[in-house]
Amino acid sequence: MNSVDKDVVSVTRKPFLCACIALLLVWRIDTAIAGDAPFVLERHGRTIAIEPYAPNILRVTLSVDRAAATASPGYGFEARPSAPGWTHARDEAGGDVFRSSRMVVRIAPERPATQGLSLGLPLDALNHALREQYFGGWKDPNKFDDALSITTADGKPLLRMRTWSMVPGQPAADAGAKSFRSAATFDSPGNEHYYGLGQQQQGWMDLRDHEVRCWHDYGALGGENVCVPFMVSNLGYGLVWDNPSKTTVQLGFNGQNVWSSEVGDRISYFVIAGNSTDEIYQGYRLLTGVTQMLPRTAYGYIQSKAIYATQEEILAVAEEYRRKNLPLGVMVVDFLNMTRQGNLDLDPARWPDPAAMNRRLHAMGVDSLLSVWPHFSEGSLFYDMLDSKGWLVRGRDGKPDKGWYKTIIGPNIDTTNPEAAKWFWQQIRDRYIKPQGFDYLWLDETEPDVDPANDVFWIGPGSRYYNVYPLFHTAAAYEGFRRDFGDARRVMILARAAYLGAQRNGTVFWSSDIAASWDMLKRSVPAGLNFTATGLPYWDTDIAGFMSPAIPADYKATRQPLIDGSDARDTIGNYEDYPELFVRWFEWGAFQPVMRAHGERKHNEVWSYGKQAEPILAKYLKLRYRLLPYTYSAAYRSYQTGAPYMRALFMDFPNDPKVADIPDEYMYGPAFLVAPVTEQGATHRTVYLPAGCDWYNYWTNERLHGGQTIEVDAPIDVLPLFVKAGSIVPLGPDGAGAQQTQKVVAVHVYPGADAKFTLFQDDGTSYGYERGKYAVTTLTWDEAGHRFGHDGGKTWHGADAPAVSVIGDKSAGR
Repeated sequence: MNSVDKDVVSVTRKPFLCACIALLLVWRIDTAIAGDAPFVLERHGRTIAIEPYAPNILRVTLSVDRAAATASPGYGFEARPSAPGWTHARDEAGGDVFRSSRMVVRIAPERPATQGLSLGLPLDALNHALREQYFGGWKDPNKFDDALSITTADGKPLLRMRTWSMVPGQPAADAGAKSFRSAATFDSPGNEHYYGLGQQQQGWMDLRDHEVRCWHDYGALGGENVCVPFMVSNLGYGLVWDNPSKTTVQLGFNGQNVWSSEVGDRISYFVIAGNSTDEIYQGYRLLTGVTQMLPRTAYGYIQSKAIYATQEEILAVAEEYRRKNLPLGVMVVDFLNMTRQGNLDLDPARWPDPAAMNRRLHAMGVDSLLSVWPHFSEGSLFYDMLDSKGWLVRGRDGKPDKGWYKTIIGPNIDTTNPEAAKWFWQQIRDRYIKPQGFDYLWLDETEPDVDPANDVFWIGPGSRYYNVYPLFHTAAAYEGFRRDFGDARRVMILARAAYLGAQRNGTVFWSSDIAASWDMLKRSVPAGLNFTATGLPYWDTDIAGFMSPAIPADYKATRQPLIDGSDARDTIGNYEDYPELFVRWFEWGAFQPVMRAHGERKHNEVWSYGKQAEPILAKYLKLRYRLLPYTYSAAYRSYQTGAPYMRALFMDFPNDPKVADIPDEYMYGPAFLVAPVTEQGATHRTVYLPAGCDWYNYWTNERLHGGQTIEVDAPIDVLPLFVKAGSIVPLGPDGAGAQQTQKVVAVHVYPGADAKFTLFQDDGTSYGYERGKYAVTTLTWDEAGHRFGHDGGKTWHGADAPAVSVIGDKSAGR
């Protein structure tokens, strides 16, 4: 801070000095922020840094350590500061004002006027004197009142920070490092609602009035917590909290939001302003990276179970899908596949010729996904080398930490070490990908599953970097793929935990080893909606759950099961309503970003749950493929914008207050409203149709007005599904594999408003789309003229009339 700044900050009551300051303020108004360095305020041992990244994106950093306050952001961020268009000035009270075309940031002066302070209710003089005698004269030395407010350029309030604190903590494991518990308190207006923050599985949609424990926790109540500290507000901003330690977020209590991290040396957060939620996600994309397109086959169907233990099983299942003329995209080789954990091989007794297996799968149009655990057991092929190089995650005592696991499983590789990460990828490449022909990777246990709180990573203590392992671990494989295969080979990595920026690593995240229960199905819907609302579009579940609950010998379903599973006892045992659960979950799975069946079951294919279930499962499997042109194009929009295509209703209907806390409905892309059935035995459910448009029942074509709650028939073969009026839905064949050239056999137009849909096509296997190697066709509907049009290459054969159906016309049909 220069001398002028110091004079202004330490303003006194002297009239002459005030006059001088007034002149200086006039001189300083609208001074452009020079360069890309942060603007720094020094205030009696603490530092405040303001750092623009775009006209609508700003980083705020506060610390008692100047070096920490002015240092770069932590792990997960890719963007560089960008200050053009931002100016700095002083207001009449001596506060600092930063302004762009989109945002105004005000930092209160160091000693605000009395009327600007937050005060309690007044007390009488005697009461005040008594309290002062016992409790007065003390002020928390670690709490600071550097209030900060952010508005839009036209004055709409976005965010107000009231206080921040840094409380000295336990000595850090890394020698010489300072350790603090850091926190910031923000206002929480009564009409504000919050979404995102990774995965919480307690059944919440709106996170207001909840405490979010933002750290990876496999054993969390309801299912694994995954921390991605990015939150979206309905008031038009997103907040990215730049601290990877365990963080608690209390939202809405007593009109405040409190973010508190266990370990850190600063407060650091980004604020992204947006006129729409998609603009907020574009800001998150700018900061943390692009969500790459997956291989097109990944948007079809992934068949898995825990576990297909042999090569023979894998091929038999794939061949049965082909025999039944059912589409299939990927077969999964799950864990417990090595001769010894950490040998990075496949047991030849069960996998005699993996290369031949993959050639056979590829001939059937099916790809393969291989699970490679990060554990290395003592005595395995590479353990001694990894130990000697320090490439295993270690406890503070310097010994590799295997956690609660048996010795046969062992500690995790430390892929925060770039040399270890490079070695790990090279082994996967040279032992699985190149010689055996596996297509994609399942990187399990990425929390890591051994609690790192008392461990030391290569980058530093696990307590400080508690949540970052999945970012590094998935990057090891993704960056290796891109480095060694260039643009020719698209990546898909299935991972169990995430962090800021992990979406850029070709990743699909799943909801972990959840219970196979109706309660879990119900809670999974909002868990997925908040996860994708965090800016990570690719999420799925183990369809129908992973772990079976203990089923009593006298178990009876709450209601008469809607599927008779008596011919599937070899699969379901005594869990009589499990075929119904599988069907309902599978129906929902057809409208998840990625559709994947998995779980601890003897059989887990669409024909495994009885003759009544199979035709329903086949119906939705074929619908998934029929919608591939639509889904693939929606995924391309996620690549362009960072916004998800599994969308909580608050994203698309911001002016409808009724959608703020609906946990069991969502938009799938721009057209479909999905309302899964999550109650056992239910044959109907209520559905709220958001206001502002009409809706079509997908199954009956009935047109309905928005802004109303309706009762919908939902027999066991019907997923309540609606299409927004003013939508265009391109459709492909229902039996074609996703690897085949994309075909559009029909286009359905749902009139009621002008419509536009961008149909995206490319080779589906490479990163050529990054260099413009793709085709786009813009499909349009003119409501006034009742006219369909298209611009670009036509993607169906013959004249428009046979391919295009206008729903509601007499000629329309499904």
